[in-house]
Amino acid sequence: MTRDQNGTWEMESNDNFEGYMKALDIDFATRKIAVHLTQTKIIDQEGDNFKTKTNSTFRNYDLDFTVGVEFEEHTKGLDNRTVKTLVTWEGDVLVCVQKGEKENRGWRQWVEGDKLHLVSPGSAHLPSHASANCRLPWPGAL
Repeated sequence: MTRDQNGTWEMESNDNFEGYMKALDIDFATRKIAVHLTQTKIIDQEGDNFKTKTNSTFRNYDLDFTVGVEFEEHTKGLDNRTVKTLVTWEGDVLVCVQKGEKENRGWRQWVEGDKLHLVSPGSAHLPSHASANCRLPWPGAL
């Protein structure tokens, strides 16, 4: 594994994503659309500073953060909540904890080979291991 997460990552699979969105009270129509989308995640990383863009044909979401620095995040276009977010490193894995209305919000993200893995933590309120796997496109595709 590596801490370098730079790249343009194309989603190749998502597991239990609808259950995760339902637990976050995301409305029915949005859930039905979101499970069928292919997303692209663009990560521009300079050390512990991240600029991320998650793009789809339905909605886009930008998130900039510095590892180890708590910030207020408004999840506009997702579930429209305001949470306190802290992203830290556990080895080569980014761990995000979001404090707000729902317990155990957040994610774990890491690179293994040519795949970016993103997994939710799971809890009594959220299904465990809702996950997405993204792959870097082959070099000639860009």
